[in-house]
Amino acid sequence: MSQKPAKPARFLNAGKTAGGLLAALRARRVALPGREAPAGARGDTVVASYNIHKCVGTDKRFDPGRIMDVICEIDADIIALQEADQRFGERAGLLDLERLHRDCHLLSVPIAAFSPKGHGWHGNLLLVREGAVAKVSQMKLPGVEPRGALMVDLDLKHGPLRIIAAHFGLLRHSRSQQARAVLAAIEEAEQRPTLLIGDLNEWRIGKRSALSLLSPVFDHSISAVPSFPSRYPLLALDRVMGSPHTLVTHVEVHNSALSRVASDHLPLKAHIDLQAALSTRRELGEGAAARAETISTDTTLQAR
Repeated sequence: MSQKPAKPARFLNAGKTAGGLLAALRARRVALPGREAPAGARGDTVVASYNIHKCVGTDKRFDPGRIMDVICEIDADIIALQEADQRFGERAGLLDLERLHRDCHLLSVPIAAFSPKGHGWHGNLLLVREGAVAKVSQMKLPGVEPRGALMVDLDLKHGPLRIIAAHFGLLRHSRSQQARAVLAAIEEAEQRPTLLIGDLNEWRIGKRSALSLLSPVFDHSISAVPSFPSRYPLLALDRVMGSPHTLVTHVEVHNSALSRVASDHLPLKAHIDLQAALSTRRELGEGAAARAETISTDTTLQAR
């Protein structure tokens, strides 16, 4: 008896992708709303992430002006942008940085762009309202597509903060590689409160999510708020993830009439508490020191 021919691999893979997408949508009500911060406990700094879709809106119009209007609406102290440059050719920047400084009081973190006309690194641009830039690292992320991240150490009024502004790939395997690369970079760097922020392109939740690799370091449950597509957000592609876990206190989308049309993503806005995070780090450090002292004392007693 003849056997039925196997389905082509592309259909099998498509089925797996669709299954993961449907599972994420079914779980949306319980897994994606995020947790509310108590009134008055929103933190001391506001950060945001916004994939501006090369300034092309859901109406197919190229309009950098309204993207900049949305950025001003968000009113964040720090904002990471994705797709801020042209993808090909001169890779020119798409925004008026002088206007962003004048109207939104935001300055771009200086980097070595791909071209003299470019703004970002693989389309990633970081804007900061105030504070000093201590260090900038431009990471080339592994994967099939050309992707990158900015790792920026800031000295802010409320304390030191590291921002990793990233745009992960479309393929799950690439996202897993990129998550591991971020963890490796953090391991090699000086310890300080850290935010991983950007379009991480992951809709899956739980163990099947590439972001589960980040769980030992980052809390990504609070940031799973639907931001895509902007007209009817269903998927939490954009994230703000904190380390230590006390860093991020609240996450929400910036949902306005203008933001729903300016890009295919809604901006993601987060409140962070740097002072609480620094306190947590001190407590962890003191606990580790105490454990090390106990082990040293026990070893000395045994030697006697």
